[in-house]
Amino acid sequence: MLREPGKTRKPVGRRHRPPPPSPLPQRDGIDPVRLRLPADPAGAWPTLRDHLIARFGEAIGAERVDAMFREGRFVGADGPAGPAEPYTAGRYLWFHRDFAAEERVPFGIGIVHRDERIVVADKPHFLATTPRGRHITETALARLRRDLGLAELQPAHRLDRLTAGLALFVVRASDRGAYQTLFRDRLVRKEYEAVAPYDPGVALPVTVRSRIEKERGVLAAREVPGEPNSESRIELLEHRGGYGRYRLLPATGRTHQLRVHMNSLGLPILNDPVYPVVEEPSPAGPADYSRPLQLLARVLEFTDPVTGEPYRFESRLRLAQWPR
Repeated sequence: MLREPGKTRKPVGRRHRPPPPSPLPQRDGIDPVRLRLPADPAGAWPTLRDHLIARFGEAIGAERVDAMFREGRFVGADGPAGPAEPYTAGRYLWFHRDFAAEERVPFGIGIVHRDERIVVADKPHFLATTPRGRHITETALARLRRDLGLAELQPAHRLDRLTAGLALFVVRASDRGAYQTLFRDRLVRKEYEAVAPYDPGVALPVTVRSRIEKERGVLAAREVPGEPNSESRIELLEHRGGYGRYRLLPATGRTHQLRVHMNSLGLPILNDPVYPVVEEPSPAGPADYSRPLQLLARVLEFTDPVTGEPYRFESRLRLAQWPR
């Protein structure tokens, strides 16, 4: 699979020109990859094909690169690019990646609120928020772009794939920064609900503060000694049959924070495949849709940064393993 290259730093002291608009539309709700051809001081790439073979040949093979040229898959601002065209540093090219087939998550996305600026969606369990890793077309962002016809739609924050509930999306790309800043500056009140074991020996409510670190490629985050970088308030709403229903109020947003903090109290969230131990088979394998993680993003509350209007949204979903 061809991967989108990393971003490069803007030259210091120079005016940065924005790239031209893509000549390719989205496909399945996913933007095309944009390439900006780098400088070639040694003259190693006489033609466009020479560069793309050097860049992608090891990953997908020269034959696949040639096939993409034949299919007109590499497109410049003025139309399809040919393999024999002279290499030109600074030129922009676009193409669509080949996506592996993905299992469809068999749950719909509810729309809690929609206006000209934002969409608040009820994301189901098992559906990733944004394209990443092996979840690309089968994500909340890609689905909403397709279903609502909103090509510029972007997430203001991210909700874990296994967590259900409210996720905020921004309709216009130009507005995204204002809504992301709300989350960065902790101006959004978030309230979660969870089902977990009940232990009368755990004194609640309690505020848990700890330092959480998450290593790339390792499924579980962990608490380590050091200055706390996470904070959660845990409250018991009710209990029955050995289980409790909890209100979780995160003041920070570390990866897996609520799951880690509940586990540290000896109250791991029901059906969590990572805490306290990673289950076998790996959570990266086929999903068991009959055992969703019992964690729900129930409330989002904030003041709209564009209009100044106060908002409070509540999820319409319910945790399946707590009796009504």
